[in-house]
Amino acid sequence: MKKISIFFLFFVLSFSKVFADENLNFNKWKNDFKILALSNNISEKTFNQVMRNVKFLPNVIKYDRYQPEFYEDTKTYISKRTSKKKVNKGKSFYNDNNKLINKVEQKFQIEKELLLSLMGIETNYGTYVGKMDILSSLSTLSFDKRRSKFFTEELLILLKLIDTNQIDYKTLYGSWAGAFGFFQFMPSTIKNHAIDYNNDNHIDLKNPNDAYASAANYLNKMGWKKNSHCFYKVDLNDKISKKYLNVSAKRLINKKKLRYFKKFIKDKEKLDFIDETLKVAIITPDKDIVPEAETLSPAYIVFDNYEIILKWNRSLRFALAVCTLKNKIQNVL
Repeated sequence: MKKISIFFLFFVLSFSKVFADENLNFNKWKNDFKILALSNNISEKTFNQVMRNVKFLPNVIKYDRYQPEFYEDTKTYISKRTSKKKVNKGKSFYNDNNKLINKVEQKFQIEKELLLSLMGIETNYGTYVGKMDILSSLSTLSFDKRRSKFFTEELLILLKLIDTNQIDYKTLYGSWAGAFGFFQFMPSTIKNHAIDYNNDNHIDLKNPNDAYASAANYLNKMGWKKNSHCFYKVDLNDKISKKYLNVSAKRLINKKKLRYFKKFIKDKEKLDFIDETLKVAIITPDKDIVPEAETLSPAYIVFDNYEIILKWNRSLRFALAVCTLKNKIQNVL
């Protein structure tokens, strides 16, 4: 027992030292970041006001290293996010907000089912928008080395939005990654695509009016084509070259006309209604994620609209889940 107690004490003291060193380094980062922020025309008054209580959040680093996209197979990932309960909740949300949703669909030419799907997957229809202090989350990820440049830029954009009174910093609670509102917008997305749809001189992405219109505007500007194809699951034969099998969401490569790929698809007859001249890519999302996953299964042909969802979130599984839930909601509305 004494040995265990000594070991436990050693562990606690070691962890405390690491945490203390981390905080010391974080405080140095904060001082350096202040210089950067002021050089980017963030007022010192705003910086001191909103950054004074920012803290290093160790859990944010854990969440960043252990995202579902890194370990869940496609079947599990999609089924968790497109359940019957989720579909019914989307239908209920639509029934309560159909005037707004239909108006937004008509204005921006984005299907209501897609907006409902994205909102359902991102925040369970606004019931879970996150409780993390976004300023501390972004600061932690900026301080961290893995994607420091990206999150530093996002934090600077957020400070500018606060400095220009477009966002109230007291409302900034969201995801561990710094995303905010019903559709989990990052600061750069807020800057480029968020809309004050109800004309109250304030962008509130936890308000259905601003949130829905902003999401639709974002999808419209990215190039979503209403009532066009997203993806179809296919059964590939072993004659297809591995170079055509996309396993990364960063950029889909080796796209060809559907006509070319048909000779590698066993169940190609189910695709006869699709224009063969459309360019498509093939993805095999489990190949580099799931241990001992089959090379050719599951496989999907994906279209331009699928790539639009990848711009929203660079995850092959996320985009599949969004379009799957969209189709399921369409069947009940």
